[in-house]
Amino acid sequence: MDSPSLLTATEWEKPPGGGEILAGFLAPHPPHLVYAENPPQNRPKSQGGWDTLRQGYQRCREKIKALKPDVILVHSPHWQTVVGHHFLRVPKLSGLSVDPIFPHLFQYQFEMTVDVALADACAEAAIAEGLVVKKMTNPDFRVDYGTIVSLHMLNPDWDIPVLGISAHNSPYYFSHDDAQDQMIKLGQATRRAIERTGRRAVLAASNTLSHLHFDREPDPPEDMRQERIYSPQQYQWDVRMIRLLQHGRWDEFQRVLPEFIEKTAAEVKAGSLMWMLSAMDFPPMEARLHAYGPVIGTGNAIMEWDLQAYRSQKAHDEESL
Repeated sequence: MDSPSLLTATEWEKPPGGGEILAGFLAPHPPHLVYAENPPQNRPKSQGGWDTLRQGYQRCREKIKALKPDVILVHSPHWQTVVGHHFLRVPKLSGLSVDPIFPHLFQYQFEMTVDVALADACAEAAIAEGLVVKKMTNPDFRVDYGTIVSLHMLNPDWDIPVLGISAHNSPYYFSHDDAQDQMIKLGQATRRAIERTGRRAVLAASNTLSHLHFDREPDPPEDMRQERIYSPQQYQWDVRMIRLLQHGRWDEFQRVLPEFIEKTAAEVKAGSLMWMLSAMDFPPMEARLHAYGPVIGTGNAIMEWDLQAYRSQKAHDEESL
């Protein structure tokens, strides 16, 4: 593990350095979406498909282009670490990433620029919160498909630096509450690091909602006649959670989250969504649902929290009083 921080938690409470989180996106990562787009980086080729979800992502891309962020941070359930929360800390990463479950859909030649200064700041802030942290400095590291799919679908031009964060799974051996408490601390640390470094950042939580899925796929995989949510109960749970997220009903969201995870094997268990909500300080605002749809039975919601617009409207309202 890294050396203890030179900064205390209190010191991280100093006035921010001008940075801010511009927006957050719930950005699920089924490899099918990249496969359907046929980008040059992906070897398998398709006949399209999953148009509703891809159109939702198209609206997110336009928003991100307009925001012009310095960096996109993504927390991925498929970069699983047993000891501590890890941050990508290699300036340039490239290689071939293959989905181990769907290798016939996703063989992606990735190239990305990592914001290593922000990685250092996030790691230090997380250590100050009492979390176990590691920086990933292996130049040959193979980036997981969860990180890549979300980033590609949000910004296929790859012209914005990124910062990947792992899913630390060990706290779940103790309890759901311990695990989610860690993600809240990680989110708070991330926000402080962004503020302190002056970054204008966009966040991405790379997870589906319900995650029970079929164990057989159609031939071809993009046969949209076969796509549906795994069960009516799973659909009803997704709709319930989307409504809570849309309207910022955070107390109820956190109260029912353990049952949602248990009943639907929800991928939010990995902590990506809780990390992002905590980093955004559980904003009291309406979220925008860009799309919801199935991929091999899982429930995928693409959602946006436009914090910049919320702050502008709030300032305008206060001036009008």
